[in-house]
Order: sequence, then C-alpha cells, then structure tokens
Amino acid sequence: MAVPTFIDRVTLHVAGGDGGHGCTSVHREKFKPLGGPDGGNGGRGGSVVLEVAPNLTTLADYYHAPHRRAANGRPGQGSNRAGADGDDLVLRVPDGTVVRTTDGEVLIDLVGAGTSYVVAAGGNGGLGNAALASARRRAPGFALLGEPGDRRSIVLELKLVADVGLVGFPSAGKSSLIAAMSRARPKIADYPFTTLVPNLGVVTAGDTTFTVADVPGLIEGASEGRGLGHEFLRHVERCSALCHVIDCATLEPGRDPLSDLDVIEGELAAHGGLEDRPRIVVLNKVDVPDAQDLAELVKPELAARGLHVFEVSAATHAGLVELSYAMARLVQGRRAAAPPAEPTRIVIRPRAVDESDFTVTREGDVWRVRGRRPERWVRQTDFSNDEAVGYLADRLNRLGVEDKLRKLGAQRGDAVAIGAEDNAVVFDFDPSVESGAELLQGPRGSDPRLDGR
Repeated sequence: MAVPTFIDRVTLHVAGGDGGHGCTSVHREKFKPLGGPDGGNGGRGGSVVLEVAPNLTTLADYYHAPHRRAANGRPGQGSNRAGADGDDLVLRVPDGTVVRTTDGEVLIDLVGAGTSYVVAAGGNGGLGNAALASARRRAPGFALLGEPGDRRSIVLELKLVADVGLVGFPSAGKSSLIAAMSRARPKIADYPFTTLVPNLGVVTAGDTTFTVADVPGLIEGASEGRGLGHEFLRHVERCSALCHVIDCATLEPGRDPLSDLDVIEGELAAHGGLEDRPRIVVLNKVDVPDAQDLAELVKPELAARGLHVFEVSAATHAGLVELSYAMARLVQGRRAAAPPAEPTRIVIRPRAVDESDFTVTREGDVWRVRGRRPERWVRQTDFSNDEAVGYLADRLNRLGVEDKLRKLGAQRGDAVAIGAEDNAVVFDFDPSVESGAELLQGPRGSDPRLDGR
C-alpha cells in the first residue's frame, strides 16, 4: 500500500541515552601499589531534542521510523578519566508542530525557526570511586551506575502556519485558485476530493507577501468525522483570515451559495476557535454564464451580512488581482494588530516534588517506598557489590526510610519495595542486617593498607 508523503500526525517513541557507569580503579605506580582511588565518572547520555526547521512541511520521516534513541554516555576510566557524553539526537520538525502526550496533554507548541524542546533527557553518568572518596571513606571499592535516559511516547501534530486559509466544498475550485494566484501546483481534476493534503502558495500583492493554504474539501458533518475535512480542520487554526470559496456553477441538487456558506460556517463553529478571524467570500467560476447570473443574484445578500464578496474565475483569472489585494489588506491589518514579535521562550513547568522527599505506603503485604531520591539511588546501585549495597543502606538510613518504616509498624522480614511496580527492587526489612561491607576491617569504605602509604 502506498504511503502518503504528507503526514500531519504521528506517534513517536523517543528514548534519551543512558548515562555511563562510574569506574572503580585504584592508582598504582612503582613502590606505591595502592595510591588511592582514581576511577572517573561516567558520561551523560544524549538527549532527544525537537527543533523547528522552516524548510520542512511534513512529518513523513517519523511515520516511517517512529522509534528514535539518543547515544549513551561512555563509562569512566582509571587515572580520573571521565567518560565522554553521548551526542544529542536533534529531530527536525516543521514550523507549527504541537507536541502532546498520548493522553492529549500539550507539552509545547513549536512555532518559529530554531525553536527547540528537550523531549527526552539523557541519564546522568555514575560517579567513579574517586568522586565517592571522603575523609571517612578513603578507598571506596565501588562506583555508581549510570542512570537510564527518559523514555516516553509523544504525539506530533502539525498545524500549517499560513496567513489566509481557503475553505469550501469539494470541487469548489480552491486548488485552481491557489494555482492561479501563486506558483503552487496542486493536483486539479474534475472529481471530488482531488486534494488529499493541504497545499501552500506564496502570493505577492504590492508590497505585501503572504501565504495561502487550501484545506481539503469540507462537507456537512466534517467536524464529526465525515469526509476528509475533519483531518485538516486543525490547519486553519493558525490562519490570520479565512476565504470562503463558493462554487457558483455546481449542478448538485439542493446546493446554492448561501446554503454552502452556512454549512461551512457551521463546521468551523463546531471545530471552534475561529470566531475572531476576518472572512471574505469568493464566488468562483463566474466564467460560466449561469454562474455569473447566480453570483449577481446572491452578492447583495452576502454583502448585507457584512461580508466582502468577490466574483472571480480561476480559469480566466478574472477578479484575481482585486482578490489578492483584499487578502493583503486583511493580512496587513492582522499583522499590525499583533503584538511585537518576541524571541520564543521555552517555559519549563516541572511537576511538583513531594517536600517530604519520599513516601511509605502499605500495599497488601508489601511496604512500598516512593520518592525521587530513593528511586534514583536504587537505579545507581550495583547490587552485585556488597559495599555498594551498604552505601545504599547508609543513604536510605540518613534519609529516614528505616525510621519511617519502624514508625508505620514494619516488622523484621516484611517485604519492602522501592520504586514503581514495573521496576521495583524488593528486599526483606531487617534493620540490623549486615550488608557485607561491615565485615571489613575498619569503617565502611576504608582500607588499612592505605594507612602506610
């Protein structure tokens, strides 16, 4: 099955790069075999960044390849050598792309060339044992693991950025009109729904240059899913003005310019958000004798509604100059009324963090610990290393997790889970358990062999 080249909505699965692991290393040189820890930190994982590229007009690239991942950070090395950071993955999107969660929440509206947004951050690199050393922990025999990067699914939705939007029934002549007024060459044929994708054209009228977009034909019920119009109604949301293109030469029974206008206005009202856009009405195909008579008949009534009406023919180019200057005046008025353009600012609204740092709840037979810090510490811990597990226990005790479990009635042997259900670490509650690091001679993280250096 052929895949269309114009795609205006895709679901994208992105993943930031994982952070590199910290290194466990001891400095060695002649006559000094234990010169102290010198393991370097791991590099940060690359982030996935969305960036507006003004020359793009479709999201087709992400339709064919919806899974994107940034590079991982490199692990640290001995001699205090830090791992290299992973390269960011920059995904270029068209101007006017709206980024949503799969639940419909708007994350950002990307408008303006160069606007960027970090959609999946890379994970932090783990600390090497050199960074973990302290006056009390002179020889850490472990390092922290790198954190995984963010993983999420997002929806990219394109809304064309145009000054004037052409709306009307199928075969009303919108494609012919945009082809006659600009250098755009959309597909034109004598059957309905010829236009399957929006087309953009650049029009110059005097000193004003503006863009015109034709929206695939709307029919009654388009806002509820009938026809193709519901797929593209979003593309008129950014238009400064709307131009109703009405077919005065249609032979379909029950149709006339006034009823066509009422139907399209009803669909625009059902879509919502377009009430403030100025309108003009184009009575098209007046090169046909009967269409000319019909246009002259309905023009006074349309003018009585306060609408600017133009009789044009896309075939003979009659009336197109006047129409282009009228569009230019509307665009100039909207541009003059708009506030001065300011550089796009990315406003980051982080989710609220529980001031208590962590919570402990009873879920059936399991005590579940949730919190930003304890969950992060668990991800950084190498559970195959007893000293690393002991370091985690020290951190949790200092945070007050053990005390809170006691106060809530946790008993020795109860199951305690840290993290979400899908990736939690479960262990038995035993506040006096020896992790293995206590069996060392001296405080955890010390090594008596270093005392004689």
